Amino acid sequence: MLTTKVGLHIPVGLAFEEWERAGRQLSGLLNSSSWWLGDWLVYGKDQYADRYERGIRAAGLQYQTLRNYAWVSRRFELERRRPELSFQHHAELASLPVEEQEDWLDRAERMKWNTKQLRNAIRAERENGSEQMSAAATRRLAVPDNRLQWWHRAAAHAGTELGEWVTSTLDAAASQVLKEVDLHVPLE
Repeated sequence: MLTTKVGLHIPVGLAFEEWERAGRQLSGLLNSSSWWLGDWLVYGKDQYADRYERGIRAAGLQYQTLRNYAWVSRRFELERRRPELSFQHHAELASLPVEEQEDWLDRAERMKWNTKQLRNAIRAERENGSEQMSAAATRRLAVPDNRLQWWHRAAAHAGTELGEWVTSTLDAAASQVLKEVDLHVPLE
């Protein structure tokens, strides 16, 4: 394959495996380029403050887009960036405190969430968090990681947040068990 400034020349008869590999490489370049531009801008701002804007104009990209890249790059030092997650995953978390960023990055990696699933999980937790704060008591349950991952997948498949899915599933199970028990209890 040959890349040009305006396109990709793909040879006729390219094997599927080669085409697939090229797609992975191209998507990796796209994701990496956001980090590269962000790091480039951070360096330029630190080293060439007086000529920074000239450099931005030379890049030929939208100012706001570049500012966003730089902001995310500043919020995630190189060592904290997760190669398994996209730049957009990190951008979703950039406004959070570092501890929360790490927690969400861990979850997104473990659950193999796309950006939309991450965004929905954050939103659901915020909504449930305000409800849970008003509760008089909070109970904790130790659950093995593999089971938690399994439940997360089931909840995502059902189109709901984990806490809501667990609660409705347990309510249904309890209702079923109690109906069966009630059938076997002699009426007085």
